[in-house]
Amino acid sequence: MKKSRIMPEDLNQYRWISQPVISVNGQVAYVEQTIDQVKNEYNTQIRGISLDGTEDVALTDGTKDTSPAWSPDGGTLTFLRSTEAGKGLWSLPTGEAEAVMLISPERKIISYIWSPDGSYIAFTSKIPSNAAGHRAQSKDDESTNGSNAALSVAPTSVLRGKVYERTTPKAEGAGWWDGQYTHLFVYEIASGQITQITSGCWSVSMPIWSPDSLKLAFISKQTQEEHVDPDLLYHSDVYIVSMNEGKEAEPYQVTDSSLQISQFSFTPDGSQLILIASDRQYGSGSHNQLFTIPVQRGGPRLMAPELDMHIGNAALSDMKSASASPSPIISQSFPQQGVYVLGTHHGNVDVYRVHTDGRCEAVTPAGEKDVYQYTVSADEKKLVIAALTDSHPSELYIVEAENGQMFRLTRRNDEFMAKRQVNVPQRIEFSSSDGWLIQGWLAIPDSRSVSKLPLILQIHGGPHAMYTGTYSHEMQTLLAEGYAVLWVNPRGSIGYGQDFARACRGDFAGGDYRDLMEAVDYALASYNELDELRLGVAGGSYGGVMTNWIIAHSHRFKAAVTQRCISNWLSMYGTSDIGISYVEGVIGGNPAEHAAYLWSRSPLAHAHQIETPLLIMHGEQDYRTPIAQAEELYTTLKRYGKTTKLIRYPGSNHSLLKSGKPSLRVDSFEQVKAWFNAYL
Repeated sequence: MKKSRIMPEDLNQYRWISQPVISVNGQVAYVEQTIDQVKNEYNTQIRGISLDGTEDVALTDGTKDTSPAWSPDGGTLTFLRSTEAGKGLWSLPTGEAEAVMLISPERKIISYIWSPDGSYIAFTSKIPSNAAGHRAQSKDDESTNGSNAALSVAPTSVLRGKVYERTTPKAEGAGWWDGQYTHLFVYEIASGQITQITSGCWSVSMPIWSPDSLKLAFISKQTQEEHVDPDLLYHSDVYIVSMNEGKEAEPYQVTDSSLQISQFSFTPDGSQLILIASDRQYGSGSHNQLFTIPVQRGGPRLMAPELDMHIGNAALSDMKSASASPSPIISQSFPQQGVYVLGTHHGNVDVYRVHTDGRCEAVTPAGEKDVYQYTVSADEKKLVIAALTDSHPSELYIVEAENGQMFRLTRRNDEFMAKRQVNVPQRIEFSSSDGWLIQGWLAIPDSRSVSKLPLILQIHGGPHAMYTGTYSHEMQTLLAEGYAVLWVNPRGSIGYGQDFARACRGDFAGGDYRDLMEAVDYALASYNELDELRLGVAGGSYGGVMTNWIIAHSHRFKAAVTQRCISNWLSMYGTSDIGISYVEGVIGGNPAEHAAYLWSRSPLAHAHQIETPLLIMHGEQDYRTPIAQAEELYTTLKRYGKTTKLIRYPGSNHSLLKSGKPSLRVDSFEQVKAWFNAYL
């Protein structure tokens, strides 16, 4: 059978697999995301599969179901279902066909977790700031099934101005602050009673039960000092509240405000916490590391001080559904058997087992892959991972913990992929002019009609992130059009040690720029089929600002595409939701004290030098790199008579290419293809 090229509209055919969970009985539940082309939206459904892969069936009949979790005895599957009112919690006993609502969607649940004894479910939910100081206790009745306990703001018919006093009153993906805080609640299985556990003008996240179900721990960012701005705090802490002290129990702080904590777990005996956290010595370029800390207070201790690897998944991809990295999974034989974590290392993300003596070993086998979620069976003999490979979109795989053998579990994308031609990239590496190891990938179309191929350099965002060599729809659509594609991890990327990750800080458009230019030189020198006269460049976010800088300082590229870009560090400082920390930390300075320097490093200051035709693409609801960044560059280029086009995507934020409206994602791929076809 002749295979077809991968086209932009093929985005609608993928199935994104995520959130695997294993019951104590060995049943696997997971989330499958698909695209509804008629409604132009994403559908999510919970599916179940046996560990031998013989039965893969839909467990829920909803179209907005996520976050599956098994009860501790494996007899019940719970999940979140989204409605127009919010997210509610539903329960599906094993063997039953119909799910039952436990907590009404009016509660607007964000996350939840079962207690180990199966008696309670802790969950987080937003409440208005005017109610954040008051705790509520209620019993859900049959008529409302939880909605009577929901807190809301009284409506008003008077139109008023929106008043903000926070330093950062908006957030990417969430919009302007709505005056609500996220707090912790507990649902009792037997009675249906909901008790509010935390209150105050601060938020909580990541609730975790102690092994004996008597304590709840959570992450929060708080300060008792009036002169300290909470929005400028870059640390977070773990707090613990005792459940046996009733609703008057007060959380106590366990950690010492020295770390920014991403995830954590209790050790099996409940005496310690294992933290995935960063000391932020190098700001956002700091590695996440593993720390241990006693539950009864004490300083954090590095678990593997010699391990120079980022803990967690820092890989960028357009083929992963939006979902967070998992908490560390601690062996029941801890400390003898260590902790399971994800690790970002040299262009791959794998599952590692880290021991208290500092030893670290990969559990997943070698090979190009991006593991973004995982779970471990009760006997710890098997792992189920959600991963991408170099030739296939997301699927679930079984990994034998003892020997690392990996087998495919799901085959949800097989039927479609069997009909499409995939171009598998080749890993490349070279030494930069100042001695850094630079890794990347070059993909060359398998079928081509010309002897010399145009080459497109792709640049990732961050900069503290990482490309992998795994399957990407964005890359494959360009390859299908006959372009060779090069993507590399320049200095500043995560995955190559702490020194490499911090090497670009305060040196924007210095060493990172040279790494990218030398990568193009290396590819041209190593592959005769590449045409040095037909070069293109594209990137998003940090990759967008690098694209802007490159074409303002080099005329070797004949076409360029910049997406969700930055053009002016001076205006970025006060308009981005991370402007202060990013501009001060990554670039180095603020407008009041370093205006001349920031302007000199802004592509806008050099825009009059641009000769390369530039396509500018930006989401109108982007709060990370606001659309004014695109508008400033576009206006300046038009003023100087340059070849450019601006495309604004309505209702779209910074994650347009990863999770934006499906039709807009397809359009963006079409626009990029058309631009390069016109000028390359």
